[in-house]
Parts: sequence; C-alpha cells; structure tokens
Amino acid sequence: MRISPFERNMKKRRKIHIFAPLKAKEKTMSAIQKIRDKYAKWAVVAVALALLGFVLTDYLSTRGNASSGETTVLGVVNGKEIELFAFETKVKAQEQQMQAQGQMVDEMGRQRIVDGLWEQEVASVIMEEVFENVGAGVGKKEINDILFGANPPQDLKERFSNEQGVYNASAAQNAINQIKKSANKDEKEQLNNYIISLERNRMMEKYNTLLNNSVYLPKWRVEKQNTEMAAIAKVSYTSFPYSKITDSTIAVSDEEIEEYISKNKDQYKQDESRSISYILFNAAPTASDSAEIKKGVETLKEEFLKTKEPAAFLARYGSAQQYYDGYSGMSQIQIPNKENIFRLAQNEVFGPYLDFDAFVLAKKIDTKQLPDSVKARHILIQTANPQQGQKLLEDSVAKKRIDSIAYAVKTGARFDTLAKRFSDDKGSGAQGGVLSNPQNPQTNYFNIGQMVKEFNDFCFEGKRGETKVVKTDFGYHLVEILDQKNFQPHYKVAYFAKKIVASDETHRQASSDASSFASDSRSQKTFDKNFDKKLKTQGVPKLVASNIKPNDFSVEGISSFGSTRQLVREVYKGEVGDVLQPQLIGNKYVVAIITDVLKEGTQSATTARMSVEPILRNKKKGEQIIKNLGNFSTIGAAATNFGGSVKTVDSLRFSGNSTLGFEPRVIGAAFNSSNKGKLVSEAIVGISGVYVLSVETNSSTAVSAVNVVDQQKAYQQQTRQMALYYNQPIQVLKKEAKIKDNRKIFY
Repeated sequence: MRISPFERNMKKRRKIHIFAPLKAKEKTMSAIQKIRDKYAKWAVVAVALALLGFVLTDYLSTRGNASSGETTVLGVVNGKEIELFAFETKVKAQEQQMQAQGQMVDEMGRQRIVDGLWEQEVASVIMEEVFENVGAGVGKKEINDILFGANPPQDLKERFSNEQGVYNASAAQNAINQIKKSANKDEKEQLNNYIISLERNRMMEKYNTLLNNSVYLPKWRVEKQNTEMAAIAKVSYTSFPYSKITDSTIAVSDEEIEEYISKNKDQYKQDESRSISYILFNAAPTASDSAEIKKGVETLKEEFLKTKEPAAFLARYGSAQQYYDGYSGMSQIQIPNKENIFRLAQNEVFGPYLDFDAFVLAKKIDTKQLPDSVKARHILIQTANPQQGQKLLEDSVAKKRIDSIAYAVKTGARFDTLAKRFSDDKGSGAQGGVLSNPQNPQTNYFNIGQMVKEFNDFCFEGKRGETKVVKTDFGYHLVEILDQKNFQPHYKVAYFAKKIVASDETHRQASSDASSFASDSRSQKTFDKNFDKKLKTQGVPKLVASNIKPNDFSVEGISSFGSTRQLVREVYKGEVGDVLQPQLIGNKYVVAIITDVLKEGTQSATTARMSVEPILRNKKKGEQIIKNLGNFSTIGAAATNFGGSVKTVDSLRFSGNSTLGFEPRVIGAAFNSSNKGKLVSEAIVGISGVYVLSVETNSSTAVSAVNVVDQQKAYQQQTRQMALYYNQPIQVLKKEAKIKDNRKIFY
C-alpha cells in the first residue's frame, strides 16, 4: 500500500511523542489503563477523536499558515465546500504525473498546479448545477464514441496511431480494458478521472452549442442596420474643447467621486490586493568571490586528472553537476569549449572554464561510434512504479516470466503477439512492443539518453537484430533492436562544476545592511527618509510592486530572482505602513513596506479618482462652457461666443467621421429627423467638448444589393464567436456565483 508524504510525516511526529519524559509517559499509561478497564467502548471513540485532532493539527502546522482552529475547507462555491485534503491529493497526483514525464516541479510550478486545479474545481461546481438545470448528460455509448470513434482525444490519438497517423481504436480499447481489470488502484483512479474530464468537456460542448443556438438576430434588425449605414448628413458645427480650460481650475471632491461610484458600482468593483515599496540589497557574488571559486577548482585539476573513479570524485567534492555514465552525440552537447574537449586525449582534463554561473573542469572519459537514433521494441514485466515508490510484483516472479517469454521468442513465437498479450507497457504493447519517441510520438525512432540508462545502453551499444533481457527500475524488459541510424562520434565526459556563489562575508554584509535599514525604518516617513539619506545617493533604486493578490506567487520586479510566495504571505500578515523583515530571495535581500491595502468590494474615492475624476471634471467644464455660451440664435453667433469658427462636414455617416471623432450625442442629433434643416436648439455636451450643431440635410444613399439572409447568418456567427472569445460562459457564471477562496491560508 502506498504511503503518502503526509502519512510519513505523521509517523515521524508520532515517534517524537513516544519519547516523552518518563513521568508523563507513566501518567498517560495509567490513564489509558483506567479507560481500558472501565470505559473500553468510549476509549475507542476518544482515541479516534484524539487522532483526528492530531492529524488536523499536524497537517495545518506543516502548511505553515493555518493557526489552531482554522477551517480545513479550501473554499466554498455556491454553498458547496471544496475540501483541502481531497484537493491536496489531486495536487500531488498532478505533481507526480509531471515528474513521471520528466518535468521538474518547483514552488512556482506547484503554485500553477494549485491555481489551475482551483479554477477547475470552481468551474466544475458551477457547471454541475448548470448541467443539471439544462438536463445535459453523457451516456455510455457516447463515451465509447469519444474514446474510440472518428475523433478521439488528441492524447489517445498520438499514443495509438501508426506512423501514417491512422488511429488504432481497438488497441486503445484493449489498453483501457486492461487498466479496468488491473489491480493497480492508482491507474484505475487516473483512468476514471480522465473519463470524468472527457464527460465534462462533452457536456460543456453541449452547453456552448445550446448557447450558440440561442443567438438570433432578427431580419428586421439587419435591414435597419443597412439603412443606418446608408444614412448621410451635411452639418455645420462649432465647438469649445474641454482642453481649453485648465484642469487645475476645476476641483472634484472625494464626496462627488463617491456619489458617482455609488451610481455605477458594477464599473468600480475591486478584488483584494496590496501594494509595496521595496529596496533590494545585493548579495550576489563579488569579483573576489568568483576568483576564489576558480582558484579552488584549479587546485583540484591534478587530482581529477589522476582519478579512475570520476563519479566518486564529483560526489566527494560536491560537484554541481552529477556524473552521467553514458555517451552523448556532438549535436547533443551544447556547452562552451566543446571543440577543445572533443580534441582531448582519453582521460585528459580541460579547464577550468566559465559555463554560465559555474567554473567547470571537463574530463574526456571515452569516445565511441554510436547511432544517434534507434528503433526498438520491448516486452515489459513491471516490478515497480519508481515515480510513486510502489512495488507491483516480486522480482523473482518477474524474472521467471520474462525468461519464459524470451525463450518463446527464441523458439519461434511472434514477438508482437506476445507484447500485445503480456507486456505491462500497454501503449507500446498495442503496437507489438514498438516504442515511440517520448518527445515526438509520431516517430518510432528515439534518441540517445531518452530512455532509462540500462535500456538506453543496450539499444545504442548493441547491434541491430540483437535481443536481450534488460533490468531497469521499472522491471524486466525483453528488448529487440530493430534499426539504428546515423552513426557518429559520441563522447563520455565527466564535468566537475562549482557554482559561483557569494561568500559568507558577502552574505553577512548584505544581510547586515538590510537588517539595519529595516530596524531603522519602522514607518513610511522613516523608510523614505533613510532611503533618501543612505541609499539614493549610492544609486540604489526604490521600487514599487502593486496589485499583489492573496494567492500570487510572483511579485513585480522580484520574482526573477527566486520564489516570492513567502513574501506575499508576509505582505498579507501586515497592515499599511508595516516594514517587513528582510527576506533573502535569490541573491537579493528584500526590505519592503506595505503602502496600500485594498479590500474586496467597491473602490474607494482615492482608488477610483484616476478614472472618475476626468469624467466629473469634464462634466463640470461642460456646465461652465454652456453657462458662458449664453443665448444664440444662429450657429455663427454660437461660434462668436465660443471664440471659434464654424466648420462643415458634407458627408457625415452614421458610423462617425474623422473630423468629429467619437461623439455619439452629436452624431445622434445629426441623424434625428426632427433636426433636419435647422439649428439644434441646445448645446450638446460631448466627449471632448461642447458642440452647437446645425443640420442642413440628412438623407440616405442607395442601399447596396445584399443578401439579407446571408448577412443575418454572418452577424449571428460573429456574435457567437465574440461571446465565446470574450465572455466565456464560465466567466459570466463565476461573476454571479458566491465564491469563498481560502487558498491563501494553506498555500
């Protein structure tokens, strides 16, 4: 049975509790004995409750963010809880899946997994309610059609297609049926989750289709649009631009902004966020540090030259690069000075040379003529899942089984038939054991170094047509080399690398400078004062990061140095004006002060001022302009009062005109039939100024002969595409949903 990291942690903690002081232990044992004697049944309940409480406390303490008594509910969507433990299981499963594919999962990668799964969980809860309301469902026959029909999922198609790209539905079905019959619970669960995701995708397709089919544009509306587009007018106008009035002369109070926001709340919603100012104290290696590292590497060159065990040498002296006991082709080796290394005699050493952030010694171990790609097939009897540390079959049983299969092949049995029947690698088994390139499944030739070492060594160092039983961490393989291509020199090289890191003295100095600044700067006033006095004159910048969300794992200007998730956590523990303790991120010590805290809800006047103030200021300018305009009976009089001139637009279209720009009220007045042939009686407050308009004529040009039905279809299709592209249904539904997100507590 697989033991999770959480359970292993639990066992360690229980051991700590076992070694409590003797007196406390004796008292505890005495109490337990009394419970056994008098209250046996209640003891079971009490122990169970105690263990449950211990488990929860332990888990929360390992997360490092949840204090005693906090919820273990990750979030609530429309009243449905998303449980932390179930969610974390999915996170770990995805991590393991990525690691199994050779991908490294660092803190940033893990956070991406968390964010992605959270969005999936929220969407799943919301859409389940919608699917139920609209009666959407997927039956067994439909699932079979999805998996094995004419349009299978891309991942299945890639895995079960031949070199010509033809999908082998029966092979895919056999592989899935084998998993269903398998005793491997993890594989079964992964398959079940995969099918559930396919069902949800299909139901989402049905829902989108339902929405698409509901889009309708009446024929009369198309005809009206055509008529409007054919409309043309001749107008004369004069205007007074807002830009002629200096902004500083028009005051807009916070009360006025708040009143405007209260009438337009939907436009001024805000998410929870925070902002900081920060200073970076450099702890990067100095030139002196670099020279010292290089000197240390040089002193090891002679010993590296003489050693007959390069792997042990690299391990003994802490090389930043492990020894790869294999061969690499010329095209695969992408390092500085590779030509110099290739020219070395066997066991000679080159260096030290600089490779990015390390000084390196390279020792040429051997050279061989090897193919750069191989086509092979295998039959796997799996003994373990190394990614999950799971034992699947006894080694002795697997060895007897593979030996029997090898003997059968040797005596005339068909390799491909046995692979389909017995191989635990169902993907290649369905293809008669033929392996595909892990990075390019469309080809059956894989490159050197893409398979596990023992498998790789036989395939590239053996000969075409050879068959051999090979043992790897996965189990026993019967391997046959089908073809080898492009023989060329391959090199086995040992690289001893020492990263250029800052010395303890460099770190101490940077840490001391950062700590001193933070301790002397306990408010915004002292923070700014000390910066101006101590750092600004040295050319050190004061930087800003705004709009930091509770679940962010990156901070503007800092994330390029290293993980900033802990900094975000600290930012959300403080209040405005708090100066945070220095944090080492990469090779920088960060001292930050919280400058702004925005709560979820409606924006304050201060926050919204930048966008609202110009609107209200122009409104006031418009009122002032109209008041100063006075009475007028002709457009010429209005122009005189404005101190401007009269302009004419001969062919104004309903869609606007470059002379007027975006002025919908002016355009509307020009095409109002009641204004035809006369001066518009009132000044028009527009977007960029106040206008007075005289409409001389408005008519229409001939409507071009168009197929209204085709236009109707085109408009409807465009509307559907725009709706899906800009306003995906789930995003609209999320705005209406009640969502409580507790991720910041646990992650």
